[in-house]
Amino acid sequence: MRAAVRQAVLLGLVLVASLPLRAQAAEPVLMFLLGVAREMVISHATRDPSKDPTPAIAAVEVYPGTTVAPAQLRRLIDECFSYLSEAQRREIFAALHAGILDPRNAAIRASMIEYFAERALAVRTVRERLGQLSAQEKERVAAEFRAALASMSPEDQDRFGDALRQGLLPVPDDLGQMLLAALER
Repeated sequence: MRAAVRQAVLLGLVLVASLPLRAQAAEPVLMFLLGVAREMVISHATRDPSKDPTPAIAAVEVYPGTTVAPAQLRRLIDECFSYLSEAQRREIFAALHAGILDPRNAAIRASMIEYFAERALAVRTVRERLGQLSAQEKERVAAEFRAALASMSPEDQDRFGDALRQGLLPVPDDLGQMLLAALER
């Protein structure tokens, strides 16, 4: 499950980098969704499970060299990744917390927090805007996705479907169901 949550965070960041913030832009949404499948394959293939330590949550009031408290970061994760389960959000926090406290990252702690916060807020904004698409726009995204499935390998399609079924992608439930229906045809 840990890898799936990390993939969700990665996918959320890919979403932010790939999607313009215009709600009407259905084609970029489709391109993002196709990119997500490819990113999942790459991420999974290049990940070394033996270097995946279980992070211990250290008790700190604020992160060294910053004014940010762990509680603030936790609240940001809860607000921006509300589509994930509580356990998945805890995993994201634990991994991020451990990374921030890692002595090797001392020089870039503030930058790490800022980068994550910007991306988390952008994921929330994009998810909200996707939720504001009209039914017709969502249907168009699903139709374009269905047409683009021909270029995806069966493995990519399976991985993408798994991520949708598990709710790991920051797409509204109704759009996710439309995309799943496109995959099942």
